[in-house]
Amino acid sequence: MLLPITAAMTAVFVAIHLYIGRLRWLDVLPRHRWLSFSGGVAVSYVFLHVLPDLGLHQRAFSHELNLTETIAESIVYSLALLGLVAFYALERKVRLSRAKSRAKGKGDQYENHLEWVHASSYAALNLLIGYLLLHREEGGWVSLALYFGAMALHFLTVDHGMREDHREAYERRGRWVISAAVAAGWLLGALVTVPPVGVGFLFAFLAGGIVLNTLKEELPQERESRLWPFLLGAGLYAALMLAEEFIA
Repeated sequence: MLLPITAAMTAVFVAIHLYIGRLRWLDVLPRHRWLSFSGGVAVSYVFLHVLPDLGLHQRAFSHELNLTETIAESIVYSLALLGLVAFYALERKVRLSRAKSRAKGKGDQYENHLEWVHASSYAALNLLIGYLLLHREEGGWVSLALYFGAMALHFLTVDHGMREDHREAYERRGRWVISAAVAAGWLLGALVTVPPVGVGFLFAFLAGGIVLNTLKEELPQERESRLWPFLLGAGLYAALMLAEEFIA
């Protein structure tokens, strides 16, 4: 029963990636309320799911690698910091490349190698997200539904931002790469089980990228984000998470 349901969820993720450009009602300033609501949910997910999961992976590191809890904690959070710095450096190089292109009168574009590096970084995130549909730390249908909802809204926000920033590259190749990655992640999860330490290393590194990508979509001034929908999204998701804990 789990495989067909998660396959349908994966199909929804792919549809968001491929058809975000058809949602014309999102292309407004100030930012559409749904995007700020989605951003609030994603930020709540980071603090209530991603960061606590780092603690769970810390224990796996300590047990599987025979490390003290202090050393395991340092490794996990250092990997998360490294991921955040790596994604920040990539975003900065992309923005500098686009600025140089505009200064030379070549339009709003960036170097080909950066396009592939940028797409590959998001593909790595999507591969993990697809895999975790079947192999999350928390079991149960409520947890799965909350994970799916948070990731769908996260994709809605991030994909819209990517398409705004890199429209031509996203439409031509980017959306196909990240769509294939999330489907490949689900397929990988259906066929094999990666050792917990391997997932932990990848998750810890990509957690930094998730944090950066989530916050950068809401904080820039040019996005003109809406405060109340953002707070509603964050508060509603937090309430659902707390309700799940009490029910469990």
